[in-house]
Amino acid sequence: MARLMKEWTIDTFGASNLKVTERRVPEPGAGEVLVRTTALSLNFRDKLVLENGMGMPLAFPFVPGSDMAGVVEAVGRDVTRFKPGDRVISVFDPTWIDGQKPGTARHPTSFALGGLNPGVASEYVAFPEDWFVKAPESLDDGEASTLPCAGLTAWFALVETGHPKAGDRVVVQGTGGVSLFGLQIAKAYGAEVIVTSASQEKLERARALGADHGVNRLSEDWAERVLDITGDHGADHILELAGGANLGKSLQAVAVQGRISVIGVLEGGEISAPAPFVLLKSPVIQGIGVGHRRALEDLVGAIDRTGIRPVIDARYRFAELPEALAHLDRGPFGKVVVEFQG
Repeated sequence: MARLMKEWTIDTFGASNLKVTERRVPEPGAGEVLVRTTALSLNFRDKLVLENGMGMPLAFPFVPGSDMAGVVEAVGRDVTRFKPGDRVISVFDPTWIDGQKPGTARHPTSFALGGLNPGVASEYVAFPEDWFVKAPESLDDGEASTLPCAGLTAWFALVETGHPKAGDRVVVQGTGGVSLFGLQIAKAYGAEVIVTSASQEKLERARALGADHGVNRLSEDWAERVLDITGDHGADHILELAGGANLGKSLQAVAVQGRISVIGVLEGGEISAPAPFVLLKSPVIQGIGVGHRRALEDLVGAIDRTGIRPVIDARYRFAELPEALAHLDRGPFGKVVVEFQG
């Protein structure tokens, strides 16, 4: 008798339309691996995709989610990278292995899981072996599931493209998953880290994680405070998570020939900034669209070497996915994870 599995799906847009469905456990084809999912990490993007597809032509029924950890149960013909029993994590955009990002100037895109490619909110997935990398040995499955998007985004901004050095002044905006990864990675490279937040309680928790300075963006001008802290040098690197007009504040705070990594658009899809700062400071302003598989493998190695542990604000069970998504709206300190066991 065929084995059945459960997965979360929608037949039309809206997180309120999520339901648990059953289907047969897939068989791995040639070049594929069958992975039993043990943990799923949520991103704000997952909510946006559920609500409106983010402009992508989704196929219904649609399975959400891009970031998972699991165990290889079976492998198809010609698989060489994994064997049964291997612990693995998913690759956010499995078409981007290394080097230049896929897409064209006219049609830039992302073939991420839980979007143009299938999602991972399923008890089992059968995907090509290139869609996975080995999980860090030092993390549990819930922690490992946070690496494919949030962890890799911070790593790609700071290390893969930013090339940090000891003594750099790094500004991290907020205390979500990407931000706290950024804090920990920057500290591992010897940076002086300034965290901004609207919550004094979260700033105190960030200081406990290693942040050198905390700036409450509601009670003071955070850009001016950064300039004061750095003696007018400014920030060598800013992780810009807000978007919108906040980019102008980042340009005010960035050092001459510093770097701003544009990651989030929480304040709107249109960004704006004063031209004089762009011209006079000559900073690098780079968009970060997560990162490629090779960088994810580099991050996994760094996690095992440095002892960095992802910050998880809450862990939910498989049946509690809607509650876990609602937790995202409350502004978690770090990541929200759904675990499939226990």
